[in-house]
Amino acid sequence: MSDAAVGFFRERFGLDDRSLEDGLGSALTHPVDHADLFFEYSVEDSVVLEEGLVKSGARHLDQGVGVRVQQGERQGYAHADEIDLASVQVAASTARAISEGDGRGRSVAVAARATAGHDLYPVARPPTEVPVGEKVDLLGEIDGYARSRDPRVRQVMASVQSQHRHVLVAASDGTRVGDVRPLVRLNVQVIAAEGGRRELGSQGLGGRYAFSRLLDPAAWKPLVDEAVRIATLNLAAEPCPAGSLDVVLGPGWPGILLHEAVGHGLEGDFNRKGTSAFSGRLGERVAAPGVTVIDDGTLAERRGSLNVDDEGTPTRRTVLIEDGILVGYLQDRLNARLMGMEPTGNGRRESYAHMPMPRMTNTFMLAGPEDPESILGGVANGLYAVSFGGGQVDITSGKFVFSANEAYRIEDGRIGAPVKGATLIGNGPDALTRISRIGNDLALDPGIGTCGKEGQGVPVGVGMPTLRIDGLTVGGTEG
Repeated sequence: MSDAAVGFFRERFGLDDRSLEDGLGSALTHPVDHADLFFEYSVEDSVVLEEGLVKSGARHLDQGVGVRVQQGERQGYAHADEIDLASVQVAASTARAISEGDGRGRSVAVAARATAGHDLYPVARPPTEVPVGEKVDLLGEIDGYARSRDPRVRQVMASVQSQHRHVLVAASDGTRVGDVRPLVRLNVQVIAAEGGRRELGSQGLGGRYAFSRLLDPAAWKPLVDEAVRIATLNLAAEPCPAGSLDVVLGPGWPGILLHEAVGHGLEGDFNRKGTSAFSGRLGERVAAPGVTVIDDGTLAERRGSLNVDDEGTPTRRTVLIEDGILVGYLQDRLNARLMGMEPTGNGRRESYAHMPMPRMTNTFMLAGPEDPESILGGVANGLYAVSFGGGQVDITSGKFVFSANEAYRIEDGRIGAPVKGATLIGNGPDALTRISRIGNDLALDPGIGTCGKEGQGVPVGVGMPTLRIDGLTVGGTEG
């Protein structure tokens, strides 16, 4: 429980235990299964530099309260952008009216109970309090450094975003918990040109840590070097071959494929409703031996980590697939209750204006025993995909399409020419069974992931080791 968050709301808005009980009482005039209040006070800022000039800058303050009432499967939700008892009571009455069904909900107790969490991101100075001049100077240094790395660099775009978020959860089961959540991100895009051809390279990093880390050249120079490398590399890229190929995925960010093609299908709401390809399959083999998939919201300073989720449940390390066997789902409170399971600390929401639902935190596959070079060496003709851009997934069928923004031919066990236009096409559950080799080089992404679901975006992390998938369909541009 963050005393800082609780104290913040008490001092700024007068939210003591009595006012929280009064607010919950407005939602409990009839028997219900659960009711909660979610308070938020968030400050965000951003600066964008393009062609050496500040293109835009913004600072945004958002505050409000969301009230949820549950009766059976029915949920009523209402929110207000004022934090005071009158606004809470109006929202609570609205949420209760929306949730009213057969009136057979059960009464719940309202007794204050702190929820133990973690301390994953102790930041002394909020990143939004760093002077904007320091942020502009950082972006200017990045611009000059990128242009000095290669004469083919024509355009540089860089941006920083900072967020400092206070949240407080009060629920009818007695939960009283707050959290103070910092978040920073740095993005760099470089356009290189040669012989009439222009290519883009982009990189980013971020996490729940102090902004001072981004100011360190040891952090941002490798980031710029990588963006320049990708842009110039793509100037020589060849059309990608198409067909059924053995595909080797690199470590780290390619875990986004695992997140989208598999992770969403393991969220509790889809499985409770029977709309996931993994519904009703607990205890069954769903992946090749050696495949273990974890969701862990307790990793210090990671973008997807939380001390407590947005329902006040402490986050934890949840094993989803163990040695190829499906052993768990990601649960918020509603779906856990309806499925007779425990919440896993995965109830998340974009803001107070949104209702929580089961969402991933940091989702990754554990390392295997093999040397990455030996995995590549075993492929006679295939594709090595190092980084991905956009993708689409159908949760019900598991079908996915992902575009690679850095990929190479594999020829006789060696990395060959870079290719453009590579698209991976497949089915998530099927692809899990086609994993034949798993590397010993597990890596997490640099802190750039944002997950979308039902119109809500939340920060997440992904990761995986090098792995080989046999016979995956590759769409290409080679004529």
